[in-house]
Amino acid sequence: MDLILTLLINAVALMAGAHLLKGVDVEDFARALIVAVALALLNATLGNILDFITTPLRFLTLGLFSFVVDGAMLLIAAYFLKGFTVQNFGSAFLLALIMAVVNTLLHGLL
Repeated sequence: MDLILTLLINAVALMAGAHLLKGVDVEDFARALIVAVALALLNATLGNILDFITTPLRFLTLGLFSFVVDGAMLLIAAYFLKGFTVQNFGSAFLLALIMAVVNTLLHGLL
């Protein structure tokens, strides 16, 4: 049940980010759910490897480098999924920040 709730919150965060940023576009909420599932799979595989490799950088930046890894995951997802576009790394980085804030707020409310 927690996984489904997390995926729904991630989809809402994606839609919020797409609404706020000009460089990000998501077709509809169904596409946002598909992207949320793809991001979960990417973060479970490639994201963990990148987190391990970049541990010294995350330590030096007090964890802020994690947003760079999250932005990279968003760009990879946008490359492979139709209906989800991210124009550049700056937009991906800002989307990662927005998603983190929305996830924190919604998880705190629920």
